[in-house]
Amino acid sequence: MHEQPLQRFFKSRREQPVFQWERFQQREVLVIDHPLCQAVFSRQGAQLLHFQPRGQKPWLWCAAKWPQVGAIRGGVPVCWPWYGRHPSENAWPSHGWARLIDWKLLESSSDEEGVSLHWRLQLCDWQVDLQARLGESMDLRLSTEHQDSEPCQLSHALHAYWRIGDVGEIALSGLEGAEGYDQLNRQACRQEGELRVEGGCQRVFQHEGELHLKDHAWQRELCIDTGDSADTVVWHPGHRPLLGVSWSEVMGFVCVEAASGGTDSLCLAPGERAHLSLQARASA
Repeated sequence: MHEQPLQRFFKSRREQPVFQWERFQQREVLVIDHPLCQAVFSRQGAQLLHFQPRGQKPWLWCAAKWPQVGAIRGGVPVCWPWYGRHPSENAWPSHGWARLIDWKLLESSSDEEGVSLHWRLQLCDWQVDLQARLGESMDLRLSTEHQDSEPCQLSHALHAYWRIGDVGEIALSGLEGAEGYDQLNRQACRQEGELRVEGGCQRVFQHEGELHLKDHAWQRELCIDTGDSADTVVWHPGHRPLLGVSWSEVMGFVCVEAASGGTDSLCLAPGERAHLSLQARASA
């Protein structure tokens, strides 16, 4: 089982500042070392790549090898202003522009309960803000403001890669009875009982709120809350190869995502805002 590559920043026993910029695999990363948690963000995409409350195993998975250019696979990519393939422009990148562009860090602060960060991306007539609160739990909130004079279409997702002991030994509860669409089989589906993803899974559920990721190999349970997003997406490639990712790495993650606008794109009026959130905590 591979070690999360960004844990290398926390092996030193000497005292470190709470926030410190570093270079890693040709990217600028912000290393966060707080008494309650450790975390790493990439400036590219404002992407939370590593999060680990003290005394626990990592919550997020990240690929050991990153491409020289392009998207980093792992953590919580911000898929915006579309996720998946663009509905009309096949040559445009999957999951949008936001995860490929450097964001501006407007604010970072710490207190006894954790750290707070505010990232912003200003692109054409859009303003996108990512607020993060990290401590014993994880709270990410994405906000988009449409500043054009004409209506526009939007879809977005917080595409979280959750670190697990073994994908063959996990179960997701909380989706029981949820209606959705199975993109592998290209048909509607309804979840009966706990969801297991061994062998591959790409399902979009009409679901909002909490679900529980039961990780039997690591003997832990995470409560994941997708808020009032329209969809909860569960994805794992199964036996299909991922470019630049070894099979042993693939066994160590499952994606549970908050998404909105994927089935029917959101239409934002001038000045209107759209919101998306993803929260997680360790179940007692």
